[in-house]
Amino acid sequence: MERESVASYEPKKNSEIRILENSDEMATELAEYISQVSEISVKERGYFAIALSGGPLVRNFVKHHTTKPWIGLNGISSGLMNERLERTMWIVPILNGHVYSINDNETVEDAATDYEFVIRQLVKIRTVGVSESNDCPKFDLILLSIDSDGHIASLFPNHPALDLKDDWVTYIIDSPDPPPERITFTLPVINSASNIAIVATGEDKAKAVYFAISEGTEGPDAPSIPARMVQPTDGKLLWFLDKASASFLEANNDGCEHPEY
Repeated sequence: MERESVASYEPKKNSEIRILENSDEMATELAEYISQVSEISVKERGYFAIALSGGPLVRNFVKHHTTKPWIGLNGISSGLMNERLERTMWIVPILNGHVYSINDNETVEDAATDYEFVIRQLVKIRTVGVSESNDCPKFDLILLSIDSDGHIASLFPNHPALDLKDDWVTYIIDSPDPPPERITFTLPVINSASNIAIVATGEDKAKAVYFAISEGTEGPDAPSIPARMVQPTDGKLLWFLDKASASFLEANNDGCEHPEY
């Protein structure tokens, strides 16, 4: 497997970028990474608590199988209308009692409230860790994907949900992408994780990836890219990119002009 690390584009401290040739190599690399993080977590504290968003990330890339004591929160973000199947395609064979999914039989507001209660109970008994910097849950790994508009989880550009500080889980009813009703982790929870991985594939993600990562996009006129706001408090951030999604990064590295957002 050919893996390319792009050290010149490390976006922040404790960050890394890996560029893979294609989706098959990315799936393998991602599975190996999850396995490494899980083994460390289980050895250190007896559990591995992973949270991940649904959609193509689950369907295409998460192919890891385990018999270890994983605790899975399958619901960083959830569209209540059409993601039920994708949320059940999760990592197997984790025991059913170790998977905590969002209840899509409730209203979006009630589902968000109940899901936060579940997470708070897991933190209370330390199945999920707690951040040393704040009272947020500290997942061993949060796995995200970035879309062409730069959104992660269900946190969209310029949306008020980006400014929430005290809530762990919130809901939106005005998603620019269908379905309109969604539940999502807030940025403080995401940034409190020990490890965060963001996956991007396809040329349509290249511009969003560039503006999320490149140091040349700082300042008051920089575009509002939720993925750029992923800044681990005490953890590590790892980007998994295919060649297409990294194309603007590589072009800029070759001296080409910056793209416009």
